[in-house]
Amino acid sequence: MRLALVEDAIAAACRRAGRPRESVRLMAVSKLHPAADMAEAAASGIALFGENRVQEFQRKSQELAALGVTNAEVHLIGHLQSNKSAKATEIFSAIDTLDSLHLATRLENAAAALDKILPVLVEIKLSDEAAKTGLGPDGDELRELLEQLPDLPHLKMRGLMTIAPFTDNETVTRACFQSLRRLRDTLSAAHPHLDFTELSMGMSGEFGIAIEEGSTCVRIGTALFGPREMRP
Repeated sequence: MRLALVEDAIAAACRRAGRPRESVRLMAVSKLHPAADMAEAAASGIALFGENRVQEFQRKSQELAALGVTNAEVHLIGHLQSNKSAKATEIFSAIDTLDSLHLATRLENAAAALDKILPVLVEIKLSDEAAKTGLGPDGDELRELLEQLPDLPHLKMRGLMTIAPFTDNETVTRACFQSLRRLRDTLSAAHPHLDFTELSMGMSGEFGIAIEEGSTCVRIGTALFGPREMRP
């Protein structure tokens, strides 16, 4: 694991942005990595993890418990199908990919059944890539979701997340992060009863730019754990 190098890079980006290091959380993206890697990361001081699939983490959560890791904060950062909302609410600490009012209602019902307050981020789609999910920044779906969230007492809105376009063009990447920050400011003013503190943006190849543009949480997998073992 390359924690020291990643920490140095985060600290350097914070200095460039004139921000304190503690203003940015490091999320270790452990998808497709074994539970043993997560346990090693937890022993090194990492407390926050990101997983993409409900079934994968359901299995790994049992393995983590067997390894003595019981207090890790694990967020779902992959697209969530509504028919898996109950299980996701049960096993994850937070859902960072809320992208519809229908899903919000399913999560609310699941959290209410568990008597649990579930933190959520609203995922915003800022690229034209077909594989990307999330709500458009100007659509009626986003407006409707934000208007209804205060009436869902078991969901705790914390902010926004996005995935930058797949590109080596730093100008395009920076523009994406700037757009999310500006959207956050606009939505925060329009919906003062919702919490927009969190800006989850930036992954292994671009987290320095994201921090410079205001990210409060960077999602780092490859730069921390190395290449993932790809499934057939």
